[in-house]
Amino acid sequence: MNHFQSVADRLSAYDLDGFLVLSEPNRLYVTGFPSTAGAALVTGEGSCFFTDSRYIEAARRAITGAEVRENTAKQTTLTQVEELIRSRGLRRVGYEDAYLTVAELRRLEEKLSCELVPATRLLLELRAVKDPEEIQQMIAAQRIAEKALAEVLDFIRPGRTEREIAAFLQYRMLLGGGEKMSFDPIVVSGPNSSMPHGVPGDRPVGEGDFITMDFGCVYGGYCSDMTRTVAVGHVTEEMERVYAVVLEAQQAGITAARAGITGAAVHNAAAAVINRAGYGPYFGHAFGHSLGVEIHESPNATPSNEESLPTGAVISAEPGIYLPGRFGVRIEDVIIIEERGCRDITLADKELLILLASK
Repeated sequence: MNHFQSVADRLSAYDLDGFLVLSEPNRLYVTGFPSTAGAALVTGEGSCFFTDSRYIEAARRAITGAEVRENTAKQTTLTQVEELIRSRGLRRVGYEDAYLTVAELRRLEEKLSCELVPATRLLLELRAVKDPEEIQQMIAAQRIAEKALAEVLDFIRPGRTEREIAAFLQYRMLLGGGEKMSFDPIVVSGPNSSMPHGVPGDRPVGEGDFITMDFGCVYGGYCSDMTRTVAVGHVTEEMERVYAVVLEAQQAGITAARAGITGAAVHNAAAAVINRAGYGPYFGHAFGHSLGVEIHESPNATPSNEESLPTGAVISAEPGIYLPGRFGVRIEDVIIIEERGCRDITLADKELLILLASK
Protein backbone atom coordinates (compact mmCIF):
# COMPACT_ATOMS: atom_id res chain seq x y z
CA MET A 1 0.00 0.00 0.00
CA ASN A 2 1.39 3.40 -1.02
CA HIS A 3 0.15 6.79 -2.18
CA PHE A 4 2.62 7.86 -4.88
CA GLN A 5 -0.12 8.19 -7.48
CA SER A 6 -2.51 10.03 -5.15
CA VAL A 7 0.13 12.70 -4.56
CA ALA A 8 1.05 12.87 -8.26
CA ASP A 9 -2.61 13.34 -9.19
CA ARG A 10 -2.85 16.41 -6.94
CA LEU A 11 0.27 18.20 -8.14
CA SER A 12 -1.47 20.22 -10.85
CA ALA A 13 -4.08 21.50 -8.40
CA TYR A 14 -1.23 23.09 -6.44
CA ASP A 15 0.64 24.23 -9.57
CA LEU A 16 3.54 21.94 -8.72
CA ASP A 17 5.86 19.88 -10.91
CA GLY A 18 6.88 17.62 -8.04
CA PHE A 19 6.81 17.04 -4.30
CA LEU A 20 9.81 16.28 -2.09
CA VAL A 21 8.83 14.20 0.94
CA LEU A 22 11.35 14.11 3.79
CA SER A 23 9.50 13.63 7.10
CA GLU A 24 9.14 10.15 8.56
CA PRO A 25 5.30 10.07 8.79
CA ASN A 26 4.81 11.43 5.29
CA ARG A 27 7.45 9.09 3.85
CA LEU A 28 5.53 6.20 5.39
CA TYR A 29 2.23 7.49 3.99
CA VAL A 30 3.59 8.05 0.48
CA THR A 31 5.82 4.97 0.15
CA GLY A 32 4.15 2.50 2.51
CA PHE A 33 7.65 1.71 3.78
CA PRO A 34 8.76 2.45 7.37
CA SER A 35 12.25 3.90 7.71
CA THR A 36 14.11 6.44 9.78
CA ALA A 37 16.00 7.80 6.79
CA GLY A 38 15.19 8.55 3.19
CA ALA A 39 13.36 10.86 0.81
CA ALA A 40 10.73 10.51 -1.88
CA LEU A 41 10.41 12.72 -4.93
CA VAL A 42 6.99 12.46 -6.54
CA THR A 43 6.47 13.74 -10.10
CA GLY A 44 3.97 13.26 -12.87
CA GLU A 45 6.60 11.32 -14.84
CA GLY A 46 7.18 8.82 -12.05
CA SER A 47 8.43 8.80 -8.49
CA CYS A 48 11.69 7.85 -6.81
CA PHE A 49 12.59 6.83 -3.26
CA PHE A 50 16.12 7.40 -1.99
CA THR A 51 17.58 5.65 1.04
CA ASP A 52 20.86 4.32 2.39
CA SER A 53 22.44 0.90 2.74
CA ARG A 54 20.56 0.13 5.96
CA TYR A 55 17.21 0.09 4.16
CA ILE A 56 17.95 -0.39 0.47
CA GLU A 57 17.35 -4.16 0.28
CA ALA A 58 14.10 -4.02 2.25
CA ALA A 59 12.92 -0.95 0.34
CA ARG A 60 13.45 -2.61 -3.05
CA ARG A 61 11.41 -5.59 -1.87
CA ALA A 62 8.61 -3.56 -0.34
CA ILE A 63 8.09 -0.48 -2.51
CA THR A 64 6.06 -0.60 -5.71
CA GLY A 65 5.11 2.20 -8.06
CA ALA A 66 8.44 4.01 -7.77
CA GLU A 67 12.11 3.62 -8.55
CA VAL A 68 14.28 2.90 -5.48
CA ARG A 69 17.80 4.34 -5.43
CA GLU A 70 20.63 4.00 -2.92
CA ASN A 71 22.44 7.08 -1.71
CA THR A 72 26.15 7.09 -0.84
CA ALA A 73 28.72 9.52 0.51
CA LYS A 74 29.42 10.70 -3.06
CA GLN A 75 25.89 10.40 -4.41
CA THR A 76 23.89 11.84 -1.55
CA THR A 77 20.12 12.02 -1.52
CA LEU A 78 20.07 15.72 -2.38
CA THR A 79 22.64 15.23 -5.15
CA GLN A 80 20.40 12.63 -6.77
CA VAL A 81 17.25 14.69 -6.18
CA GLU A 82 18.90 17.65 -7.91
CA GLU A 83 19.84 15.43 -10.87
CA LEU A 84 16.20 14.41 -11.24
CA ILE A 85 15.00 17.99 -10.92
CA ARG A 86 17.31 19.07 -13.73
CA SER A 87 16.71 16.08 -16.00
CA ARG A 88 12.92 16.43 -15.74
CA GLY A 89 12.88 20.20 -15.84
CA LEU A 90 11.03 20.57 -12.54
CA ARG A 91 10.48 24.26 -11.78
CA ARG A 92 8.17 24.24 -8.74
CA VAL A 93 8.61 21.51 -6.15
CA GLY A 94 6.48 21.28 -3.02
CA TYR A 95 7.97 20.71 0.40
CA GLU A 96 6.63 20.00 3.90
CA ASP A 97 6.69 23.41 5.52
CA ALA A 98 4.92 22.06 8.63
CA TYR A 99 7.70 19.51 9.24
CA LEU A 100 11.00 21.09 8.17
CA THR A 101 13.19 23.23 10.38
CA VAL A 102 14.51 26.56 9.11
CA ALA A 103 17.99 25.02 8.87
CA GLU A 104 16.69 22.11 6.78
CA LEU A 105 14.88 24.47 4.41
CA ARG A 106 17.98 26.59 3.94
CA ARG A 107 19.97 23.47 3.10
CA LEU A 108 17.40 22.51 0.45
CA GLU A 109 17.51 26.01 -1.01
CA GLU A 110 21.31 25.80 -1.26
CA LYS A 111 21.34 22.37 -2.94
CA LEU A 112 18.30 22.45 -5.24
CA SER A 113 17.84 24.58 -8.36
CA CYS A 114 14.01 24.62 -8.36
CA GLU A 115 11.57 26.92 -6.60
CA LEU A 116 10.56 25.32 -3.30
CA VAL A 117 6.87 25.81 -2.56
CA PRO A 118 5.33 25.24 0.91
CA ALA A 119 2.67 22.62 0.30
CA THR A 120 2.13 20.46 3.38
CA ARG A 121 -1.62 21.00 2.93
CA LEU A 122 -1.60 18.76 -0.15
CA LEU A 123 -0.47 15.80 1.96
CA LEU A 124 -2.69 16.62 4.92
CA GLU A 125 -5.78 16.77 2.71
CA LEU A 126 -4.97 13.34 1.31
CA ARG A 127 -4.19 11.88 4.74
CA ALA A 128 -7.46 13.25 6.16
CA VAL A 129 -9.46 10.71 4.12
CA LYS A 130 -8.50 7.10 4.78
CA ASP A 131 -8.83 4.48 2.04
CA PRO A 132 -10.09 0.94 2.79
CA GLU A 133 -6.57 -0.47 3.19
CA GLU A 134 -5.64 2.20 5.73
CA ILE A 135 -8.83 1.56 7.68
CA GLN A 136 -8.10 -2.16 7.80
CA GLN A 137 -4.66 -1.47 9.29
CA MET A 138 -6.22 0.79 11.91
CA ILE A 139 -8.85 -1.80 12.81
CA ALA A 140 -6.11 -4.41 13.20
CA ALA A 141 -4.20 -2.05 15.50
CA GLN A 142 -7.38 -1.46 17.47
CA ARG A 143 -7.97 -5.17 17.98
CA ILE A 144 -4.46 -5.59 19.36
CA ALA A 145 -5.09 -2.78 21.87
CA GLU A 146 -8.46 -4.24 22.87
CA LYS A 147 -6.91 -7.64 23.53
CA ALA A 148 -4.31 -5.98 25.74
CA LEU A 149 -7.13 -4.25 27.63
CA ALA A 150 -8.86 -7.54 28.32
CA GLU A 151 -5.57 -8.96 29.60
CA VAL A 152 -4.68 -5.99 31.79
CA LEU A 153 -8.04 -6.15 33.56
CA ASP A 154 -6.95 -9.50 35.01
CA PHE A 155 -3.59 -8.00 35.98
CA ILE A 156 -4.96 -5.01 37.92
CA ARG A 157 -5.36 -5.38 41.68
CA PRO A 158 -4.77 -3.20 44.73
CA GLY A 159 -1.05 -2.65 45.16
CA ARG A 160 -0.17 -2.67 41.47
CA THR A 161 1.39 0.65 40.52
CA GLU A 162 0.42 2.86 37.59
CA ARG A 163 3.84 2.22 36.09
CA GLU A 164 3.40 -1.56 36.32
CA ILE A 165 0.01 -1.40 34.63
CA ALA A 166 1.41 0.80 31.83
CA ALA A 167 4.32 -1.59 31.33
CA PHE A 168 1.97 -4.57 31.19
CA LEU A 169 -0.19 -2.87 28.54
CA GLN A 170 2.84 -2.15 26.38
CA TYR A 171 4.18 -5.69 26.72
CA ARG A 172 0.84 -7.25 25.76
CA MET A 173 0.40 -4.97 22.74
CA LEU A 174 3.89 -5.78 21.48
CA LEU A 175 3.34 -9.47 22.11
CA GLY A 176 0.02 -9.25 20.28
CA GLY A 177 1.56 -7.89 17.09
CA GLY A 178 1.93 -4.16 17.68
CA GLU A 179 5.01 -2.66 16.04
CA LYS A 180 5.39 0.05 18.66
CA MET A 181 3.21 2.27 20.82
CA SER A 182 1.11 4.99 19.23
CA PHE A 183 2.24 7.17 22.18
CA ASP A 184 3.45 6.67 25.73
CA PRO A 185 0.50 5.07 27.57
CA ILE A 186 -1.34 7.14 30.15
CA VAL A 187 -2.25 5.19 33.29
CA VAL A 188 -3.44 7.33 36.20
CA SER A 189 -5.35 6.28 39.29
CA GLY A 190 -7.28 7.80 42.18
CA PRO A 191 -6.63 11.55 42.47
CA ASN A 192 -4.10 11.31 39.64
CA SER A 193 -6.93 10.44 37.23
CA SER A 194 -8.01 14.09 37.31
CA MET A 195 -4.96 14.85 35.13
CA PRO A 196 -5.98 14.08 31.49
CA HIS A 197 -2.38 13.49 30.38
CA GLY A 198 -0.86 12.41 33.66
CA VAL A 199 2.31 10.32 33.58
CA PRO A 200 2.24 6.83 35.14
CA GLY A 201 4.10 6.84 38.43
CA ASP A 202 4.73 4.64 41.43
CA ARG A 203 1.37 5.25 43.06
CA PRO A 204 -0.19 1.89 44.00
CA VAL A 205 -3.81 1.34 43.02
CA GLY A 206 -6.20 1.23 45.96
CA GLU A 207 -9.78 0.18 46.61
CA GLY A 208 -12.28 2.81 45.53
CA ASP A 209 -9.97 4.21 42.82
CA PHE A 210 -10.83 5.07 39.27
CA ILE A 211 -8.04 4.01 36.87
CA THR A 212 -7.91 5.77 33.51
CA MET A 213 -5.90 3.98 30.82
CA ASP A 214 -5.24 5.74 27.49
CA PHE A 215 -3.16 3.69 25.07
CA GLY A 216 -2.74 2.36 21.54
CA CYS A 217 -0.28 0.68 19.22
CA VAL A 218 0.90 0.86 15.63
CA TYR A 219 0.19 -1.88 13.11
CA GLY A 220 1.14 -1.63 9.44
CA GLY A 221 2.28 1.92 10.16
CA TYR A 222 -1.13 3.04 11.46
CA CYS A 223 -2.17 3.98 14.98
CA SER A 224 -4.90 2.84 17.32
CA ASP A 225 -6.08 4.85 20.31
CA MET A 226 -8.50 4.08 23.12
CA THR A 227 -9.27 5.04 26.69
CA ARG A 228 -11.15 3.14 29.34
CA THR A 229 -11.78 4.15 32.95
CA VAL A 230 -12.41 1.31 35.39
CA ALA A 231 -12.99 1.20 39.13
CA VAL A 232 -11.49 -1.04 41.81
CA GLY A 233 -13.70 -2.53 44.50
CA HIS A 234 -16.44 0.08 44.68
CA VAL A 235 -17.52 3.56 43.52
CA THR A 236 -19.31 6.45 45.16
CA GLU A 237 -22.59 7.80 43.83
CA GLU A 238 -20.76 10.79 42.39
CA MET A 239 -18.20 8.63 40.63
CA GLU A 240 -21.03 6.61 39.11
CA ARG A 241 -22.85 9.78 38.06
CA VAL A 242 -19.79 11.34 36.45
CA TYR A 243 -19.07 8.14 34.54
CA ALA A 244 -22.66 8.06 33.24
CA VAL A 245 -22.44 11.70 32.10
CA VAL A 246 -19.19 11.06 30.20
CA LEU A 247 -20.65 8.00 28.51
CA GLU A 248 -23.78 9.95 27.53
CA ALA A 249 -21.63 12.79 26.19
CA GLN A 250 -19.54 10.42 24.12
CA GLN A 251 -22.66 8.86 22.62
CA ALA A 252 -24.06 12.30 21.81
CA GLY A 253 -20.91 13.22 19.90
CA ILE A 254 -20.87 9.89 18.08
CA THR A 255 -24.52 10.29 17.14
CA ALA A 256 -23.87 13.77 15.76
CA ALA A 257 -20.81 12.76 13.74
CA ARG A 258 -21.33 12.45 9.98
CA ALA A 259 -19.82 13.77 6.76
CA GLY A 260 -20.58 17.43 6.16
CA ILE A 261 -20.98 18.41 9.81
CA THR A 262 -18.28 20.58 11.36
CA GLY A 263 -15.84 19.34 13.92
CA ALA A 264 -17.15 22.05 16.24
CA ALA A 265 -20.71 20.70 15.96
CA VAL A 266 -19.56 17.23 17.01
CA HIS A 267 -17.64 18.63 19.97
CA ASN A 268 -20.54 20.85 21.01
CA ALA A 269 -23.00 17.94 20.97
CA ALA A 270 -20.90 16.18 23.60
CA ALA A 271 -20.08 19.34 25.56
CA ALA A 272 -23.78 20.19 25.85
CA VAL A 273 -24.40 16.97 27.81
CA ILE A 274 -21.58 17.74 30.21
CA ASN A 275 -22.70 21.36 30.61
CA ARG A 276 -26.28 20.36 31.40
CA ALA A 277 -25.01 18.01 34.10
CA GLY A 278 -23.10 20.89 35.73
CA TYR A 279 -19.60 19.68 34.88
CA GLY A 280 -18.84 22.07 32.01
CA PRO A 281 -15.78 23.67 33.67
CA TYR A 282 -14.23 20.24 34.09
CA PHE A 283 -14.17 19.31 30.39
CA GLY A 284 -11.28 21.33 29.02
CA HIS A 285 -10.10 19.47 25.93
CA ALA A 286 -11.63 18.68 22.55
CA PHE A 287 -14.01 15.82 21.82
CA GLY A 288 -11.53 14.22 19.45
CA HIS A 289 -8.65 14.30 16.98
CA SER A 290 -7.90 12.53 13.76
CA LEU A 291 -5.31 9.77 13.65
CA GLY A 292 -3.53 7.64 11.06
CA VAL A 293 0.22 7.36 10.48
CA GLU A 294 0.48 9.90 13.31
CA ILE A 295 -1.51 9.83 16.52
CA HIS A 296 -2.62 13.44 16.02
CA GLU A 297 -3.70 14.40 12.53
CA SER A 298 -6.49 16.50 11.05
CA PRO A 299 -9.41 17.08 10.82
CA ASN A 300 -10.36 17.40 14.48
CA ALA A 301 -13.57 17.55 16.48
CA THR A 302 -12.62 20.72 18.32
CA PRO A 303 -14.74 23.73 19.34
CA SER A 304 -12.76 25.89 16.90
CA ASN A 305 -13.01 23.65 13.81
CA GLU A 306 -15.70 25.14 11.56
CA GLU A 307 -14.69 23.00 8.57
CA SER A 308 -16.86 20.09 7.50
CA LEU A 309 -15.65 16.58 8.28
CA PRO A 310 -15.07 14.56 5.09
CA THR A 311 -16.24 11.03 4.40
CA GLY A 312 -13.43 8.68 5.36
CA ALA A 313 -11.98 10.77 8.17
CA VAL A 314 -11.03 8.76 11.25
CA ILE A 315 -11.33 10.58 14.56
CA SER A 316 -11.25 9.77 18.26
CA ALA A 317 -14.33 10.22 20.45
CA GLU A 318 -13.00 11.02 23.91
CA PRO A 319 -14.87 13.41 26.19
CA GLY A 320 -13.93 13.52 29.85
CA ILE A 321 -14.67 15.10 33.20
CA TYR A 322 -11.79 15.84 35.58
CA LEU A 323 -12.36 16.96 39.17
CA PRO A 324 -9.00 18.33 40.39
CA GLY A 325 -7.39 16.33 43.16
CA ARG A 326 -10.29 13.89 43.33
CA PHE A 327 -10.84 11.77 40.21
CA GLY A 328 -11.40 11.87 36.48
CA VAL A 329 -13.20 9.87 33.82
CA ARG A 330 -12.47 9.60 30.09
CA ILE A 331 -13.93 7.13 27.60
CA GLU A 332 -12.46 6.95 24.09
CA ASP A 333 -13.41 5.12 20.92
CA VAL A 334 -12.29 5.66 17.32
CA ILE A 335 -14.92 6.38 14.66
CA ILE A 336 -14.94 6.53 10.86
CA ILE A 337 -16.94 9.40 9.37
CA GLU A 338 -19.47 8.24 6.78
CA GLU A 339 -22.10 10.02 4.68
CA ARG A 340 -25.04 9.29 6.96
CA GLY A 341 -23.31 8.91 10.28
CA CYS A 342 -20.20 7.19 11.56
CA ARG A 343 -18.88 3.73 12.28
CA ASP A 344 -17.37 2.95 15.66
CA ILE A 345 -14.43 0.57 15.18
CA THR A 346 -13.83 0.15 18.93
CA LEU A 347 -15.53 -2.98 20.26
CA ALA A 348 -14.46 -2.95 23.93
CA ASP A 349 -17.34 -2.60 26.37
CA LYS A 350 -17.99 0.87 27.81
CA GLU A 351 -20.31 0.19 30.71
CA LEU A 352 -18.84 1.03 34.10
CA LEU A 353 -16.63 -1.86 35.13
CA ILE A 354 -15.86 -2.40 38.82
CA LEU A 355 -12.99 -4.83 39.28
CA LEU A 356 -12.87 -7.13 42.27
CA ALA A 357 -10.58 -5.73 44.94
CA SER A 358 -9.19 -9.18 45.78
CA LYS A 359 -8.16 -11.81 43.23
